[in-house]
Amino acid sequence: MSPGAEGAPPAMSIVFIGQKPTMTYVFQVVAQLNSGPGPVVVKARGNAIAKAVDVAEVVRRRFLEGEVELGRIAIDTERLTNKEGRDTNVSSIAIPLSRTGPVPPGPPAAPASAPR
Repeated sequence: MSPGAEGAPPAMSIVFIGQKPTMTYVFQVVAQLNSGPGPVVVKARGNAIAKAVDVAEVVRRRFLEGEVELGRIAIDTERLTNKEGRDTNVSSIAIPLSRTGPVPPGPPAAPASAPR
């Protein structure tokens, strides 16, 4: 069965949280949730975990209040090699958000120009 075919699971978007301002990620998540039915997963590692939680909460409580549902939050520890070449453990989180309300319609299509 090809991706996107009927009965296939919805496509999942992932937003990786980094050092940009929180609202940058909030707008990205809202845009993804408005573009289709699939879940959006907010992922972060280390010090960015707090920002990932902030992004999910701002989306849920300010931008799409009552229209977003949290999925099963996954926490993990990843083993990475740091700049000095040593292995370190880094905590990570994945927060799935799904739209429960209707997805807004896209922008209206531009009218086709008449042949000349």
